[in-house]
Amino acid sequence: MLDPVSIALKFAFLGVLYLFLLWVARSVLRDLGRTARGTAATGAGAPPVAFRSPDATGMHTASGPPLSDGAAPRLIVEAMSGVAPGMEYDLVDEAVLGRGEVEIHLEDPFASGRHAQITRQGNTVVLEDLGSTNGTYLNEDLLTGPSPLHAGDTIRIGDTRFTFET
Repeated sequence: MLDPVSIALKFAFLGVLYLFLLWVARSVLRDLGRTARGTAATGAGAPPVAFRSPDATGMHTASGPPLSDGAAPRLIVEAMSGVAPGMEYDLVDEAVLGRGEVEIHLEDPFASGRHAQITRQGNTVVLEDLGSTNGTYLNEDLLTGPSPLHAGDTIRIGDTRFTFET
């Protein structure tokens, strides 16, 4: 005859297992819904566009004048573990930010190995999250797709913060 305690433990284990599977399914559906919505603001509540650059990415319009040919866009550290505030990273063509073998290495436990990418597309600089676990924030809004950067924009990855300047 089976011990009632062992039967209760079996049912408790099955209950915890099903709760875990439901939690995983909910997380996957939430992430899929986030990427399906996108970030293009085209409705009546969209902010006015002051400038439309012919070098815009096509996914978003640039809201400021394009970079001049001599401009050297850069990231200025506001808060970063192991780095003094004010340090600058020049952005030439492409820079990947993260904890792995990347151009801008982050000592942040909330950063993924390849967390985010900054690319220069014509006269527009674009920030894109690379499928990170904890997300990339542009001006404290969760980034859900490629987004153009403008002077003064704030980029946050975990506890690390940068300001974009041209």
